[in-house]
Amino acid sequence: MVAPPVSSTSAPQLRPYQSQLIKDLYEKLAAGHRRVAIIAGTGAGKTVISGQICAHTESRGCRLLFLVHLDVLVGQTYEKMQSFGLHCGFIKAGWPEDPTAPIQIASIQTMAKRDWWRTWPAHMVFYDEAHTTVFSQIGQEVLYTTHAKAVHLAMTATPYRLGKDQLGDHMETLVHSPVPSELQKMGFLAKMRYFGMPKGTQVSLEGVRTVAGDYDERDLKNACDRPELVQRIVDEWQRLTPNKRTIAFCVDIDHARHVAEAFTAAGIPADVVSGNTPIKERQQLYADLKQGKLMVLTSCNVISIGFDEPSVEVGLLLRPTQSKALHQQQIGRVMRISPATGKTHGIILDQAGNLQRLGFPDDIQSYRLPTSKETNGQPTVPAKQCPSCNRLVWSFLLECPDCGHEWPSEAELLTDDLVELLSDEQLRQLREQRMRRFLKRRRPKDFRDNSSPNWTRHAFFEKFGCHPKDEWLRGCIFGDAPTDSDRQRYKQYLMAIAQQQRKPLTWVIEEFQLEFGSEQWKAQFPELFR
Repeated sequence: MVAPPVSSTSAPQLRPYQSQLIKDLYEKLAAGHRRVAIIAGTGAGKTVISGQICAHTESRGCRLLFLVHLDVLVGQTYEKMQSFGLHCGFIKAGWPEDPTAPIQIASIQTMAKRDWWRTWPAHMVFYDEAHTTVFSQIGQEVLYTTHAKAVHLAMTATPYRLGKDQLGDHMETLVHSPVPSELQKMGFLAKMRYFGMPKGTQVSLEGVRTVAGDYDERDLKNACDRPELVQRIVDEWQRLTPNKRTIAFCVDIDHARHVAEAFTAAGIPADVVSGNTPIKERQQLYADLKQGKLMVLTSCNVISIGFDEPSVEVGLLLRPTQSKALHQQQIGRVMRISPATGKTHGIILDQAGNLQRLGFPDDIQSYRLPTSKETNGQPTVPAKQCPSCNRLVWSFLLECPDCGHEWPSEAELLTDDLVELLSDEQLRQLREQRMRRFLKRRRPKDFRDNSSPNWTRHAFFEKFGCHPKDEWLRGCIFGDAPTDSDRQRYKQYLMAIAQQQRKPLTWVIEEFQLEFGSEQWKAQFPELFR
């Protein structure tokens, strides 16, 4: 399937990892695989990746059937195809049909009412939001009956789905983008802050039944659409994230309307978008949110998928769910970067307890294809709250990252306020910061006391249970701009310790390099070159 890029002056430029993903895909196809899952998390650029694959397909003279499951995705998909200069037809009510076009953008709802596509000779079938389209009645018919001999590509941000049947039961192998934490490090996703309810003050799920793998929406309405809970999220928004563009994920339309009304009553511009909102009106609401005319936009099952407004900074999780896919998609709506609006990070306020139930996207370590034979492990949940500042942290953290409170173990303290949650990746970074701070305090002290650098390492190991990385030691004593006098003092200090402890000159040089870098030692040890 390897093909040269389509010639188009307006075609998007792929990021390096996107190009690598497509290269990996073609290697899988060259190895004989006919059903490949493409996993790319929210913000990784799924539409650009899919557009480039479609461009390659058309340039080879092949035909591609592109399946979507939401009406709004038809227009979004076509916009991306246009940017690659592609010729598209449509299987969607209200859009022009052109069976001669090499690419057919097809709504699975409309496909159920048409017949001609069943004999349309597609070489490739592309399943957008594959955790939905592959498992639809039309998707299964395409995969196993009408186009069983075609190449099938299943793209999704979240391969997991509710129910026993999983993507790995239908796809042979996978290719994937970097995980969210890696995209954050690259600067392609925003850093995140998470706030959730302590246990005992979350939405009560007592009496809420499970239907088809997720909570029953009728029961959820009774549990979540309560005046005191609606007012509570407004109060917490004003306390934690005032004047930040916000989207809210609600149980149903009534719940979404009640949340919007509560924000409006508090003097905060808010509105509702639903599946019945006409496309033009929906686009206007999104534009008003982008421009700041709206501060809060509430919805039910509308902006979880297909919503792309990077300037949104806050997501309100107000609907409890057991769906890992839905959970990650909702959080992903606020993980996009937006340098133009000054967005520094995304924020999640979780009233539904979803973070503690399903975990953090930042903690995804790798992607794989789940199958019906597997059982997924439960995420680790935060277990204690700082008694000084109320931040919710993980049980193994020994120091509060906000106020510095330390404890080996203390009884859990609960309050009624939203408290901050941390992902494993954020905790790793905080632990590393704490280790570095320890070294920057301890190494200068041991130097002043004429104690050996090894004593610093011993104290570090006693406190953290591991040894410090060499790169953390650079500049701890003399900073980033040491003088020749500083270097000479440190050499004399090391030479004295080496003489006392009968250490070789190589030890002195190694320790010198750890503080000043490998390029500095020769000028301070001219005696070795005489």
